[in-house]
Amino acid sequence: MENKVFRITKALLASRSQRVLNLTIDLGVQYIIWVSVLETATIILSLSHYYAFSERIKMMGLLPQIFSGGLVMFFYYAFMEMYFSRTIAKYFTKTLVVMRNGKKPNGFTIITRTACRIIPFEFFSFFSPNSRGWNDTLSRTYVVKKEKFIDRMRLFYPADQIGDNLI
Repeated sequence: MENKVFRITKALLASRSQRVLNLTIDLGVQYIIWVSVLETATIILSLSHYYAFSERIKMMGLLPQIFSGGLVMFFYYAFMEMYFSRTIAKYFTKTLVVMRNGKKPNGFTIITRTACRIIPFEFFSFFSPNSRGWNDTLSRTYVVKKEKFIDRMRLFYPADQIGDNLI
């Protein structure tokens, strides 16, 4: 029996425009989450008569804003990709995150992928010819076009193994 190994090909990779759209939508979603969390905390603190803390949130400087925004970003990507292999943006662009063999990434891989997003200027890594960012290359993950990926998986694996291998 032949040992065939499924591999992600260039034809399956999400396009650069899909990746930019993913980033844009995800940043918008993260901003909404960030503002919602801060406003909710401010309201709860005000209702609890912790006016000093409430005012500190309202008058937060740039560094705390960057830090709290980074926390939202980290938890957003980690949660969404760990449990769904997709972020909200990836639902719109019909893309998902997979390993090179087509399997769903494990938790450690997703945490690595998410941590790589914190690297300064990581965004510029998407301008390389292969349009894979450092968060993809360092975590050995791929963002693929979901429909093409599933079609390739169905051709590769026998029908009785599809449930074990598809996301």
